[in-house]
Amino acid sequence: MVLVLAIAFAVHATGQVITVQQAFADSYTSEYAGKYSEAVGKLMAVYKEDNYEINLRLGWLHYLNANYNESIAYYQKSAKLMPASVESSWGIINPLSKLEKWQEVENAYLRILSIDKNNASAHYRLGVIYYYRKDYVKAKKYLDVSLNQYPFDYDSNLMSAWNAYFLGYTNQAKLLFNRVLLIKPEDSSAKEGLSLIK
Repeated sequence: MVLVLAIAFAVHATGQVITVQQAFADSYTSEYAGKYSEAVGKLMAVYKEDNYEINLRLGWLHYLNANYNESIAYYQKSAKLMPASVESSWGIINPLSKLEKWQEVENAYLRILSIDKNNASAHYRLGVIYYYRKDYVKAKKYLDVSLNQYPFDYDSNLMSAWNAYFLGYTNQAKLLFNRVLLIKPEDSSAKEGLSLIK
């Protein structure tokens, strides 16, 4: 009971007692008004380093406020507090991408897959990373999972088609480009791919 009260309440600098729930509510109001620093301040009034939810939300708010290094630090704290959670890894990808820390972005996706091995989105995005690195063999490994889970998904089909093309798997590429045209009949990328296959 004492622990619950300690978590639920904090004393503001003015001596006013503020609940964590109220601090969250106030932070949402400030966020929706575009006042991200103010939203951070609402949560800092009740901040506890061992509170997963506050650290996660501060990661998001610092990201919105373009304080990317601070955002990363809070997402890392939340990941340490709840190692089985993937949402902190999804969150940290945003500021890492803004800072173009691509190896760390890759690591975040790999962390997600270490917890949720069949996550189609993480497989797809890793596949895209390896595709743009021209590591088509590695890209195929991840794109195949995404495509098998969502066989009529536009993005998975198109990326898998181009990846197959660059691997020299022209029959598979042709099949996938044609499937893309079932999803999006006028797709210029799929038509370009088909025009390259003799």
